[in-house]
Amino acid sequence: MFMEKIDIQDFLELRKTFPVIDVRSPGEYQKAHIPGAYNIPLFSNEERSKVGITYKQTGRLAAIKEGLKIVGPKMLDMVENAEEIAGGQRAVILHCWRGGMRSENMAWLFSRVGIKPYVLTGGYKKYRRYCRKQLEKPATLIVLSGYTGSGKTEILHAIREEGEQCLDLEGIARHKGSVFGSFGEEEQLPNEHFENLLFEEWLKLDLNKPVWVEDESKMIGQNCLPDELFHRMRSAPVIKAELDKSIRIKRLVREYACFDKQLLKDSIQKIRRRLGGQNAQKATEALDNDDFYTAVDITLRYYDKAYQHGLNKRKNTAVYPVTLHEDDPGNNASRVIEKAYQRLKPEKELR
Repeated sequence: MFMEKIDIQDFLELRKTFPVIDVRSPGEYQKAHIPGAYNIPLFSNEERSKVGITYKQTGRLAAIKEGLKIVGPKMLDMVENAEEIAGGQRAVILHCWRGGMRSENMAWLFSRVGIKPYVLTGGYKKYRRYCRKQLEKPATLIVLSGYTGSGKTEILHAIREEGEQCLDLEGIARHKGSVFGSFGEEEQLPNEHFENLLFEEWLKLDLNKPVWVEDESKMIGQNCLPDELFHRMRSAPVIKAELDKSIRIKRLVREYACFDKQLLKDSIQKIRRRLGGQNAQKATEALDNDDFYTAVDITLRYYDKAYQHGLNKRKNTAVYPVTLHEDDPGNNASRVIEKAYQRLKPEKELR
């Protein structure tokens, strides 16, 4: 047998040792792929379309012949790419969309030159289905909430440094969640790939221990949280970090005053209707006068109101406030952790 078919559990274990090669088209790969996978496409985007049309119009045999005609001249390049990726291990894991002809044909080719191919049964589709199922498994979530400018992300990172498990959704999404959330971030990825990155982080977690997440809306910029996770977050207990507004304003000024004023003004215009025309105008004028403190103060009127509205919608969710006295993520993380284990369950049961 020139290849070995493996299930998803074997795939997750074997990929720790052998490289994963995605043989789907570049367009499929760019839209979303298994993180860490290399792309050696059997067909280009145009070639895949051509073979598909041939299959529909003429049948399977004609499509196979068309595929052979396309692949023949490229076989050497494919083999050399695979050899470079495989290195001295001389083994790779292959997958296509469903674990069908594309991955099996590539497996045959690589086996001819002494590279052992493992093929994921069910392909990329199987990986996606499996990961979604993992999000449905029982888990104890703790949601860290608080008004804009409370430093929740930094507190979350400090909570991780204390040995807790954390899922940094904004970090994965490359967005801070507000109309200003893209500032200083890389361009967001297609939503399907955002989900894949999220899945990978979830697979690393020990679900017998609590998992901390920052309070988020369904949408983080242009990325959408999977329903399985979002619904669980909405029913999880909330630790509400409360920091004086003046301290929050100073933090936000530090974070955003470095950006181009026009970008800031454009973002204010996006929430003009909710902020109110007069307030939006005052905030814009404050920016023109380098009065960032006033601009942030005005803008927070909208964000604080929106935050409280979202919190009030959690009718059956326990909310535990913890008062913070300074903008110190490390100390604040310790206070937040202490509050969580005081109010939820005994520490020995949760950890």
